[in-house]
Amino acid sequence: MNLNNSFLKFCEEKEYEINQNQITIIEKLGKFYNQNFNKSFLKKIFKKKNNKLGFYLVGDVGVGKTMILNFFYETLKEKKLRQHFNEFMIKFHDFIHENKKNGKDNGLEKFVKNLSNKTKIIYFDEFQVTNIVDAMILGKLFERIFEDNIKVIFSSNTNIKNLYKNGLQRDQFIPFIKILENYCSEIELKIDEDYRTSKNITLDRFLYPLDKSSNFKFNKFFRKVTKNKKKVTKVIEVKGRKLFIENFYDRVVRFTFDELFNRNLGSEDYIEIAKQSDLIFIENLPNFNENNSNQQQRFITFIDIIYEKKIPLVIKSEVDINSLSSANSLKEPFKRTVSRLYEMTSQKLN
Repeated sequence: MNLNNSFLKFCEEKEYEINQNQITIIEKLGKFYNQNFNKSFLKKIFKKKNNKLGFYLVGDVGVGKTMILNFFYETLKEKKLRQHFNEFMIKFHDFIHENKKNGKDNGLEKFVKNLSNKTKIIYFDEFQVTNIVDAMILGKLFERIFEDNIKVIFSSNTNIKNLYKNGLQRDQFIPFIKILENYCSEIELKIDEDYRTSKNITLDRFLYPLDKSSNFKFNKFFRKVTKNKKKVTKVIEVKGRKLFIENFYDRVVRFTFDELFNRNLGSEDYIEIAKQSDLIFIENLPNFNENNSNQQQRFITFIDIIYEKKIPLVIKSEVDINSLSSANSLKEPFKRTVSRLYEMTSQKLN
């Protein structure tokens, strides 16, 4: 696979700036593909045993990691799967639970076998681990995934060795780090600017501060997009729990910050909300600090999920997007969140 010409054409069509560092990554992806998917007889004979089955692309926020891996993923003809990591792990835990409930063993083996039948390569964008339950099982899970010759591509803001840094019981996470280091090529994309924030973007849908003027604009836009839409209370069921969306207007939804993040909600809830939404309004976004770090973590998780689903946002905030602060422990992942907020509050609506 020679990706270079295709990538240059892709950049030209999209009017993207061409960066040599990104071209280098494309060349490495082409090599990764040829080593793992080239079916030629000679390649099979001389294929090295130490070929890496994973491609781990690390870099700062907004440098084009997602754009590059999206491009690569779209070129693949093989059976493939792109999924948010939280969603992937929810399905894994559900599978294990059902397996145990039915009195069966080897749930992990069966999960990987089913996965192997459906896909030859998995893509996890903006990979991170925050859940202790996931951290404890990932070593065994990914060892089996790689042993079944399933390829995995990751993008992340965090080097492999720093994943789940300072996390609870991190010693139980170390085997997973060693597996990634053994099976993956870790490549860093270095660019000095955040492409999401460096463009001349008009953040029409990120409104601040919490005053009469912002409130008027927020409500005016909401009335405009919900005109002729009927308000209903939408009930979502998540594993037997009922979640009520009080302001639901035919896939346009409106929440206060507290409704979404000051309650014990998690990835499963946010994934189900995303399934019901085409446009989301959030009012009263606060600034973050040590006192509301739990709410901030939920906000980060929520933004990751709806970004993956390409759902635009309208936000009314206490402060300007560039003035949003963070709890100390969440500063690094929150950089990604702020970068994504630029895109999600400025992208054109359908």
